[in-house]
Amino acid sequence: MQKVFINKPQFEYDIHSLIKAFYPGEDVKVLCMEGRDPEAIFIDFEENGIRMRLGKKMEGGGCRAQYAAGAGRTEIKNILKQLIYEVLSKHLEKELPWGTLTGIRPTKIPMGMLEEGWEEDGILEEMKRIYFISEEKGKLSIDIAKREKQILSSLHYKDGYSLYIGIPFCPTTCLYCSFPSYPIGVWKKRVGDYLDALEKEIAYISKAYEGKLLDTVYIGGGTPTTLDPEELDRLLALMGKYFDLGCVQEFTVEAGRADSITEQKLETLKKYPITRISVNPQTMKEETLKIIGRHHSVEQVKDAFAMARREGFDNINMDIILGLPGETQEDVAYTVREIAKLRPDSLTVHSLAVKRASGLNRWIEENGISALNNTDITMEIAAKAAMDMGMRPYYLYRQKNMSGNFENVGYAQPGKYGIYNILIMEEVQTIVACGAGSISKRVYPDGRIERCENVKDVAQYIDRIDEMIERKKRLFLDS
Repeated sequence: MQKVFINKPQFEYDIHSLIKAFYPGEDVKVLCMEGRDPEAIFIDFEENGIRMRLGKKMEGGGCRAQYAAGAGRTEIKNILKQLIYEVLSKHLEKELPWGTLTGIRPTKIPMGMLEEGWEEDGILEEMKRIYFISEEKGKLSIDIAKREKQILSSLHYKDGYSLYIGIPFCPTTCLYCSFPSYPIGVWKKRVGDYLDALEKEIAYISKAYEGKLLDTVYIGGGTPTTLDPEELDRLLALMGKYFDLGCVQEFTVEAGRADSITEQKLETLKKYPITRISVNPQTMKEETLKIIGRHHSVEQVKDAFAMARREGFDNINMDIILGLPGETQEDVAYTVREIAKLRPDSLTVHSLAVKRASGLNRWIEENGISALNNTDITMEIAAKAAMDMGMRPYYLYRQKNMSGNFENVGYAQPGKYGIYNILIMEEVQTIVACGAGSISKRVYPDGRIERCENVKDVAQYIDRIDEMIERKKRLFLDS
């Protein structure tokens, strides 16, 4: 464990996130008190500066950075993170690809600078100066920000919104999953009750946002295709019943897991104006699928994808995860070769994130974190495979405790970009979310964002649906 002692309660989250990036396999605790641990890290906030010291058993030493009197919170935070980075980078002889950036949306920085009229070279140099970001990651974030800006140019920011519908059921729960997701076998008898509650929430939204333009619809989860064809048909019929879909630019349904996809379900999806689906293998290594709790084979993934193509779906995304238990560079190379044979329209490359609520933590306790291996090389293998398929990076986000301290990147063929994926990251349009565990985000004209959450538990969502609607009424009262 790494203990960090600070003399004032300031920037605890940022301190924790950055130090954790240097010590991914260890717990990090930030404590506001006088420390006596000789191995600890000490950060002292002084009147016009910050002092950082390493404990004696960490070879001592330290550094101090000054800031001008009256400096703002953002400036002080950046100086603090620079100081931490410089000391630990030198001490551990280690650099981080994203430098001091610990937030999940690094493309927001170049996006904002582009809006202000900055040139690309100037943006890159400024990001390197302030955040110590690598040249490669800086160029990637700028490239994606430019593409995002172009893709989002047709959206109705002022009088439009996007809609998310959550279906919190899966065939089984994957080892790494922390999303609201419950085994469908346990909840099968209550799916009808869930859809009843969902319809009630949807009906309220259709009235509250009457007259506004619906830009994108995303049905996720969980795995929406765990529903029976009849249940799926009922869900999709609600969209046309309650909303004008005439302006919808993108309608996505996560088919997701191969063990939830059947020809009849795909036929049901095809009855509706769905423009994009996902068939997500995560890996093409059979042994890994068993370890992570996916009860389907690689052959089932291929069959599901082929079925979707036969049904006429021409915008199919596939997800993979790098850093899965025991996987090597050779395994990643094999996975992307097999995916390239299928020729999906987009590929989302995730770096494994160790979530506190997932079963992966227990697996790490038994097997050690060294079995989760993600490197520059594996990231490059996946990126090259996407580029060779004619795809370009179009959205990017990061998560806490990511394997290798890397990122998640979405690649797509031109014209096949996932608009909703960009919206959820860049937070530039209101997203109304329905279903258990979903979070609505209202974006105001001045850029301010307010949120309201639905309860995660399915039974609670069903029983308290009127309360969920009241929460939305308070959020969207003056819409």
